Amino acid sequence: MTDLVIIGGTVVTPAGAASVDVAIAAGTIKAVGPDLPVPPGAERVDAGGLLVLPGAIDVHTHLRLPEPARPDRFARDTAAAAAGGTTTVLTFNNPGTGISEEGARTPLAGVAEFRGRTSGESAIDYGLCAVLGGQQTDPIAQLPALIEAGIPTFKAFMVYDFRLTEREIDRAMRTAARHGGMLQLHCEDPAIIDPLVAVSLARGETASRFHALTRPPRAEAVATRHAIEMARRAEAPLYIVHLSCEEALEAVAEAKARGEPIHAETCPHYLVFTDALYDDPDEAEVIKRVISPPLRGEADVAALWAGLREGILEVIGSDHVPDRLDTEKAMPAPAFPEISNGGPGVETMLSVVLSEGVAGRRLSLERAVELVAGAPARLFGLPSKGAIEVGRDADIVLWDPAARRTLRQEDLHHSSDYTPFEGLEVSGAPVRVLARGRAPEPGAGVFIERRLAG
Repeated sequence: MTDLVIIGGTVVTPAGAASVDVAIAAGTIKAVGPDLPVPPGAERVDAGGLLVLPGAIDVHTHLRLPEPARPDRFARDTAAAAAGGTTTVLTFNNPGTGISEEGARTPLAGVAEFRGRTSGESAIDYGLCAVLGGQQTDPIAQLPALIEAGIPTFKAFMVYDFRLTEREIDRAMRTAARHGGMLQLHCEDPAIIDPLVAVSLARGETASRFHALTRPPRAEAVATRHAIEMARRAEAPLYIVHLSCEEALEAVAEAKARGEPIHAETCPHYLVFTDALYDDPDEAEVIKRVISPPLRGEADVAALWAGLREGILEVIGSDHVPDRLDTEKAMPAPAFPEISNGGPGVETMLSVVLSEGVAGRRLSLERAVELVAGAPARLFGLPSKGAIEVGRDADIVLWDPAARRTLRQEDLHHSSDYTPFEGLEVSGAPVRVLARGRAPEPGAGVFIERRLAG
């Protein structure tokens, strides 16, 4: 029995946009075409003047696990994602997300704990990209079992005290390639960053803005080139997270020109803001921008938009970190190496992409849909997501392109107490969001076990 039929909207896919109807039953898209009948008992949804979009898929989040002090943090952030038009999230369980000491010891222990603590919490479908850390006991040995358990993508870091060694990264790439997995890598070079941090601290330069000054674009570019070369030697796919600068983008473009399976994403904050924000004399404002990699210059922003248009960058992810100004980013600020990295963005991602990208004439509507839905589904093993096609999950966003609004913390639903996009005027707004054909509700989301396409 048909549950509802969306009538009169403009259905958008990477291939184009068309004025067709969409019939949904039992959480699945059953028909897409003109003049679909509305059976007795089915809801007729008038989408005239609206865009009918596949729900966004955010493959880069750091959702925090429920904890006694804030038991609703995970639930709130998944509900916030849905409120903004994101209907599937993949998240990491890196240090800082609330994983226990026991869960941090091995990837499989982390997966078991994550699934146990998030069961019945999410408003939307979700999955895990396990973190491989240097503090774990031989995490590479567990990769085959991790992939078999439906976690075929996993993240490692080239920086921080839990980074993997070069030898371990090489092993991870080779093991992933043999068993149908893909490594996601945070590319920054500690050989460049660590001495700059040491010099800055020795000079007493501890303010938040020195976080950015000690992580220059060349640190990202050098690490990106090295990572690509490692993947080339290993004959392995590689996914580069949160690429932020033109130098690193050039390295990805060269690899793609050689036909190598190198994929890369960027994030909304790198597309909107520049490093000029670090000149703000108010430390309480600058601390909000402590992220890694840091914000870059105007030329980098322009290069990233071009990279999205040209297909060098394939995905946009929020890199959502639900920090709070009363907790992780509280004042007075500690020395910059001790400040939590990251900021919230899961609820605002689709709004920023469609406003700054499509309404701002930097991206076509079809390309934007590919970046936030089609490509994430394809690259991360989500074949039932990412498009409005018969047989796919009915994850759909009705979007009003004519709406005008200003992003404000007071209007958002996430567990953070601020938004980096405060005061940003945006074009467009979600009118209705469906997750498997229904309004997203607490606990309705299911954990997705994934397999990558061969």
